[in-house]
Amino acid sequence: MSQRTTRKHKDSSTHSSDNIGERKILLRNLNEHITCYLCGGYLVDATTITECLHTFCKSCIVSHIEDDQNECPKCNEEIHHSYPLQYLSFDRTMQDIVEKLVPNLKQSERNRQIEFCCKRNIPIPCEISVGKSAQDIDLMDNGKVQNYHRFDEQVSVFLHSSTCSLKHLKRPFLQCSVHATIKILKKFLAKNLGLGIHKHSQLDILCNDEILGKDHTLMFILVTRWRSKKPPLHLDYRPSIILV
Repeated sequence: MSQRTTRKHKDSSTHSSDNIGERKILLRNLNEHITCYLCGGYLVDATTITECLHTFCKSCIVSHIEDDQNECPKCNEEIHHSYPLQYLSFDRTMQDIVEKLVPNLKQSERNRQIEFCCKRNIPIPCEISVGKSAQDIDLMDNGKVQNYHRFDEQVSVFLHSSTCSLKHLKRPFLQCSVHATIKILKKFLAKNLGLGIHKHSQLDILCNDEILGKDHTLMFILVTRWRSKKPPLHLDYRPSIILV
């Protein structure tokens, strides 16, 4: 969302343990593996190209592709000649690693986003204005987190059957977290269509006639396929087409 500057902490360090004892590892020695090749900062919303497995900030790689550059900026391998955005995947594991190694990264990025929104008079998303991670909020007496992503930014979704072989939902409008994935929507559909949740893989979900990957989040779809359109986000569903 906002322009990011290089955030490499040269004097920071992290620790790891082995059979001998604890040893110190300078964070600068890991920077090559946890920074974005395009902006030079620590990875934010780490997104990996499925063809070559190189990882970048989501906003960086999406902007790169939208400038009609279909090659990986690091190795120049073609992502896909027609639908390169479909070959990007949010790398949750990498993002977790970055945030554990750089504890202040999430808060710093939040401050930048708030500043960006204020300067441009843009409404601040609810999960940013809360100022806490979901795990810090709404704990039950037994200590288990039970927030169910209610503090995430929300997106309105309209699910529509694109074939007569699957019935329409009685309640096709949903309010979902932007972090919900297509796989979760498939399970929701499979259950509500009477197929059984274990048969969710037998469904395809499409946006603008493109089949969506199971790991794509609704935020990713909004940014890459619904940018200039008004809500709700229209998604079609149909039986999965199996090529023999």
